[in-house]
Amino acid sequence: MSYIDYKVLGGVAVISLDRPDKHNAQDQSLLQDLDKRWSEAAADDSVKVIVVRANGDHFSSGHDLKTPAPGYFQEGKTTLESAYVWETEHYLGYSRRWRDIPKPSIASVQGACVAGALNVIWPCDLIVAADNAFFSDPVVKFGVGGVEYHAHTWELGARRAKEMLFTAREFTAEEALAAGMVNRVVPLAELEDQTMSLAGRIAEMDPWALATAKRAVNQTLDVMGQQAAMQAAFDIHWQGHANALLRTGFPLLTPEPIKSKPTGKQEDT
Repeated sequence: MSYIDYKVLGGVAVISLDRPDKHNAQDQSLLQDLDKRWSEAAADDSVKVIVVRANGDHFSSGHDLKTPAPGYFQEGKTTLESAYVWETEHYLGYSRRWRDIPKPSIASVQGACVAGALNVIWPCDLIVAADNAFFSDPVVKFGVGGVEYHAHTWELGARRAKEMLFTAREFTAEEALAAGMVNRVVPLAELEDQTMSLAGRIAEMDPWALATAKRAVNQTLDVMGQQAAMQAAFDIHWQGHANALLRTGFPLLTPEPIKSKPTGKQEDT
């Protein structure tokens, strides 16, 4: 079963997370299909813009922790070795690859966008948020210092990034707009229309010019140290997993029960 719906509308590839009964929690199958669709859109000359959205009430509740990826347990390797290699490819690696695809991309977000969901939206060039969207990274509760694609500082600024991580609280769409993390906040009923209108306007531009403009901005971020900083943060992230492994026997489990959860999310977050 695929948890990704894909279609091309007038030069716009629309990639939809399609696991609404689980609030689009990301298991290995969903992530691998998502990456395939990104690659398909990148290779299709008729596609000028890529939109990433989600079916259901919520964009995504993050990683599906109820279904550990098979790649976490490889014969002949420790759990730490196996999981580090798997996350390098499926979390940090996929997000980096999506970020650098030379076509403009737009994330269209409603409802919950939690933890691993940030790995999906932050690589996109633009973000349009519904007025009911909220964003959080509560993984400090799991003994880890933030999700794998650690763009918090770049997306929110240092102090807001620390607040998101230290408190695990939800940031509203308006707060994300004020921080510069999202481009627009629109009424939920208008989210699809406004996202597609923006995508259509961009699709009218010259593809080569768009690609070079995107490369110029991304390369500026890299000169400022973004990629190196995120790689370093990913390795710090794995210090948290290593500590949890020593204390619990599995790198994704917190040594103590989580006493509270942000509202609006289900048990698989």
